[in-house]
Amino acid sequence: MTLHISEDEVRSLLTMPMAVEAVEDISRKQASGEVVVHPRRRFEFNGGNFFHYMAAADHTDGFIAMKQYTFVRGKLQFLVPLYEMATGNLLALIEADYMGRLRTGAASGVATKYMASRDAKSAAIIGTGGQAKTQLEAIAAVKHLEIVYAYGRDPKKREAFCAEMSKRTGVPVHSASSASEAVRAARIVCTATTAANPVVKGADLQTGVHINAIGANHAHKRELDDEAVASADVIVVDSIEQSRQEAGDLIIAFHGDESCWTGVKRLSDIVAGKATGRTSDSEATLFKSNGIASWDLAVAVKVYKAARERNVGRELPLWNDSHSITAYD
Repeated sequence: MTLHISEDEVRSLLTMPMAVEAVEDISRKQASGEVVVHPRRRFEFNGGNFFHYMAAADHTDGFIAMKQYTFVRGKLQFLVPLYEMATGNLLALIEADYMGRLRTGAASGVATKYMASRDAKSAAIIGTGGQAKTQLEAIAAVKHLEIVYAYGRDPKKREAFCAEMSKRTGVPVHSASSASEAVRAARIVCTATTAANPVVKGADLQTGVHINAIGANHAHKRELDDEAVASADVIVVDSIEQSRQEAGDLIIAFHGDESCWTGVKRLSDIVAGKATGRTSDSEATLFKSNGIASWDLAVAVKVYKAARERNVGRELPLWNDSHSITAYD
């Protein structure tokens, strides 16, 4: 039967190390063609409300997942159905808000592991929401950070974020008075905001910085200014096809110059060793993350297997053998 797994149950089953491992492993499969990814699609309804969907298939392990979610009046609801290829069975319906935050953070953790300079021990987080928390958690999981600077527009939320994340990561997280102040002090920069206009300026970036830009996934929105993008020696994305549609940071900075896309690389190819990332500590690297369904598939399988092992969740009698039909019935 189909297993329903709730948000609270996902929190009890999935850890950041598990998510980082899952995203790293499926990235190698994606590079070899074992995993197929369908980019996000969305449609608008009732003026400013959206339905989004994307999917991925792992032909080696035999799983398919779709991520679907609504954005209505400021509220988001996420669901990941997980299917088994061999039987066609719907294995699970997984509530996927927290799972999505973890997998997005994990992807930045993987990018940081492969792209940040070896001696990078300082980080800046721009944004103090739920996504920012998992971004920092993932970076701290792959790098031995010594200090973190955080900036968000609301001082009270910023202070609370610093206190919570200092405790969670074991790394001192300090409140910065501006994004520029935070960025100037960091070798790893992460933007996790809802901003439509740049929050990070290239003029503030250190030599040899690594940037994870994860907040903007619309063609008309960006978190980085032109100089920040132009200063990157290596630009990496999760999906070139999807980035061409919705990576506003790149679309706007490239100003319609198609030649700019020729040097953009895929994270999966970096992880698999099929493409080179950083070649020196002085290079600036940029990972523009939009979020792809293979990551959702990877963590959904982890959650489902853990739920079965620990007897977590509840079975839904959506179909049973006595009522199964064929295409010709």
